[in-house]
Amino acid sequence: MVAALLDVDDFTGAEAHAETAVRRAGRVPAAREALGLVAYRKGEWARALSEFRTARRLSGSSHLLALMVDCERGLGRPERALELATSPEAGTLAVEDRVELAIVVSGIRRDLGQLEAARLALEIPQLDGSSRKPWFARLAYAYAETLLALGRRDDAREWFARATAADHELETDAAERLAELDGVVLTDLLEGHEDDDEDGLAEDDRAEERRAGDDGRPGRRGEGP
Repeated sequence: MVAALLDVDDFTGAEAHAETAVRRAGRVPAAREALGLVAYRKGEWARALSEFRTARRLSGSSHLLALMVDCERGLGRPERALELATSPEAGTLAVEDRVELAIVVSGIRRDLGQLEAARLALEIPQLDGSSRKPWFARLAYAYAETLLALGRRDDAREWFARATAADHELETDAAERLAELDGVVLTDLLEGHEDDDEDGLAEDDRAEERRAGDDGRPGRRGEGP
């Protein structure tokens, strides 16, 4: 339920379920991880970090390391974040978690103005791997952002294009960024028409009421209640 509610940005509901899970099973790693994820999505970095640490201690797994590093970043502690990112546990991560860690580390380097280091952080073997992997779009997007920050516009365009082609779940705005680089202006065709639609619907409703019988039900003139 926590995952389902987070998918629709219902943080209140997700938090209620996560807190209930922790009250009933506080020593179950998944319960502490769920509460940490809610806090993370809400930007409550200290609380999220505490829950992730507890989950790691209970499970012995470091799969949350990238999120923990990002929490340290959110708390304004980049040096501590980088230290955690280079801890021995980082070498035990699964491929997907290593990719996420690289993206976070690159973001920290960019925060510090270390653009070349940010680029190098993303130049991992997975960058030249299969574009069908679920994490490839995010990795390619982060690399494109970094190249653009370095002033390598043509290279950035190529990687935004790769991210767009791989982003089947629309996790990024790579398509929009690619369009911007190509000088394409995107126009919302519905802009300015919403009010007209509302006025038209209101008039349609009034006309329907005039056609209705005494009970107010559309299209039932002359019938009983």
